[in-house]
Amino acid sequence: QVQLVESGGGLVQAGGSLKLSCTTSPRTFSTNAMGWFRQAPGKEREFVATIRYSERSTMYADSVKGRFTISRDNIKNTVYLQMNNLKSEDTAVYYCALSKSYSPSYDLRDYNYWGQGTQVTVSS
Repeated sequence: QVQLVESGGGLVQAGGSLKLSCTTSPRTFSTNAMGWFRQAPGKEREFVATIRYSERSTMYADSVKGRFTISRDNIKNTVYLQMNNLKSEDTAVYYCALSKSYSPSYDLRDYNYWGQGTQVTVSS
């Protein structure tokens, strides 16, 4: 059974930082790309960032470029999302996801396994 477990969410003031983690089993981690998405109340789930297995290829949503950094530790089977200079509009439930392939993608339809989500709340 594929399981992705996120952690690291919480309440932070605007301008602060949080680091999200997503851990899975070695077999699940594989060589596929991983991604982070988020969903705010009343809105659709949206792309945040994605990373290829080799870490040489990453993509970010324009809204988080320069503030968020995605990385992965292939030995620990973990993907991270470092979030700096957080804004109130970053408030959402954040989900990690495993891609169907090794190619990074911003399209959530290219991901077939999802974590349960972790809440990030930024107070202004």
